[in-house]
Amino acid sequence: MPSRFDPYAPAGKKRASARHSSLLWILEPLEQVGDYATRKMFGCDAAYLGGLLCLVVADRDDPWNGLLVCTAQEHHKSLMDELPGLQPHPVLGKWLYVPQGHEEFETLASRITRLVLARDPRIGVEPKPRSRRRIKQPEG
Repeated sequence: MPSRFDPYAPAGKKRASARHSSLLWILEPLEQVGDYATRKMFGCDAAYLGGLLCLVVADRDDPWNGLLVCTAQEHHKSLMDELPGLQPHPVLGKWLYVPQGHEEFETLASRITRLVLARDPRIGVEPKPRSRRRIKQPEG
């Protein structure tokens, strides 16, 4: 039976080309929580609380430049009503997104981080286990 993904397990080797994100300030308030963990995802930084994937900060080219809020689609409307500026991510439509270029990006990011710290049940998804890479067997 495959083991469940553990966000608290040590991360793999760091690549020499790993970039430092200018958006890590968003995750700083979460660092004080005992069950906080961070991992790289899509070349971005993902934040976990209580084993749930909650936020991804993306400091790359559009549409990977802003804050992704990991949530179920059933919560999209209530979160977008509460936090105008949130929108479905153009690639990962199952999650919500605030582009870094939004005029109230810093304010929205801070409010979203406070919701995560308050353990808002609308934010956070169960991470899928990492699949093992298959080694191609030689034909013969």
